[in-house]
Amino acid sequence: MVQSKAQTVNEYLNELPDDRSRIISTIRDVILNNLPAGYQETMTWGMISYEIPLETYPDTYNGQPLFYVALASQKRHMAIYMHGVYTSEKQQKILKDAFEDMGIKPNMGKSCIRFTKLEKIPLETIGELISMISVDDYIARYESMRKK
Repeated sequence: MVQSKAQTVNEYLNELPDDRSRIISTIRDVILNNLPAGYQETMTWGMISYEIPLETYPDTYNGQPLFYVALASQKRHMAIYMHGVYTSEKQQKILKDAFEDMGIKPNMGKSCIRFTKLEKIPLETIGELISMISVDDYIARYESMRKK
């Protein structure tokens, strides 16, 4: 995984090639326009991250803010990391159905959607999925998963 040393989102976007900066900025806008209140945009692990600050929820397994969504430009692709979706079979189905409706086979990993072009991801559905999980709901899911 390629990790940026950028300290701010603007630094990160400025270090990307123009085409990737445009794509990442477009997805960032979708995320910000759909992100429920209480999540915070940061630069974490060398990518743009959206997380629950420790001031809100300090009881994480690693002492780091609770990670919700992230956006990164890697060597051969870009990726959206959607941890919230992977805690819900219903949301996974919504995402897979959106890809199917587009006629595109998703390139997905355990917690990421990899892509090379903006046209290869269901951007509207991604926004809708992000908007579905409030901070309180995500904390409840996290706590439920930790008990297993």
